[in-house]
Amino acid sequence: MRNAVRASEEASLEAIDLTKHYGRRPVLEGVHLALRPGEVYALAGPNGSGKTTLIRLVTGLAYPTRGKVLMLGQNIHEEGYRARRYLGAVVEAPAAFYGYLTGRVNLERLAWLSGLRNPHRRIREVLARLELLSVADRPVGSYSLGQRQRLGLAAAILAEPKVLVLDEPTSGLDPLGIQLVHEILAEQAAAGTAVLLSTHHLREVSGYAHRVGILGGGRLLDEVRLAPDAPRYRLRVSEASRAAAYLETFPGVREVRLRGEWLILEGEVEEAVKVLVRDGYRVHEVTRDYFDLYEYYRERVQHA
Repeated sequence: MRNAVRASEEASLEAIDLTKHYGRRPVLEGVHLALRPGEVYALAGPNGSGKTTLIRLVTGLAYPTRGKVLMLGQNIHEEGYRARRYLGAVVEAPAAFYGYLTGRVNLERLAWLSGLRNPHRRIREVLARLELLSVADRPVGSYSLGQRQRLGLAAAILAEPKVLVLDEPTSGLDPLGIQLVHEILAEQAAAGTAVLLSTHHLREVSGYAHRVGILGGGRLLDEVRLAPDAPRYRLRVSEASRAAAYLETFPGVREVRLRGEWLILEGEVEEAVKVLVRDGYRVHEVTRDYFDLYEYYRERVQHA
């Protein structure tokens, strides 16, 4: 279930050995991650695990003690606007707006700062998609928390960013609002945007995220890949540890690991079973493996 992503030139967002200390207190230690275009990466972890600090570092709002962040190959802490011009973000939501101005006017000002062409059409598009047209011409100070949250996401996607970074984007939303935000993030990824978000809604995000990074104690404890290239199966096999090591050499298997007494396999299961039986292993059971991210997360954090 681990997926060590190699950094490459095609990465939209890359954190390298990212470390942050406040005085002698370490908050993040040696975090490595990379997002490619069209990928959704969700950060999960208990309160105090370093999620918001990591979000602040990758958006350039905080400086690392060690390490660096590359946005489309440019150092976000050194290149300024050149590195940030393709970034859309909401950090420590709800986003800050001018409360005495309407939602529409707030977005118009952001569009002007972004140099957006034909801003009125695009503003109407994002307001409609976030279901905010009915309140678009009311002062933001009169908005509910959920409306402010959705306006923040509208602002983040306004200039059609190549990288979208969001800190708890569904905080304060009702179930329908949560569903809407998840749908929009999936749409952004499908259009080629690299999406990084922190979240506690693991079961909802598992429906469209490609990877989940589990933070604990300021470290990246695990990376879970949720969109395998091939079906995943669960096998109960005699001598499971030896069988797993044996299958690692089989060309039809892309990934194999142990989960308790089960052998988890991604790849050509029928051929793998034939190989195991041929070489003396007893295969007692074979089923499709439906991964429960929440249960895995809970177990991983408790035993960190």
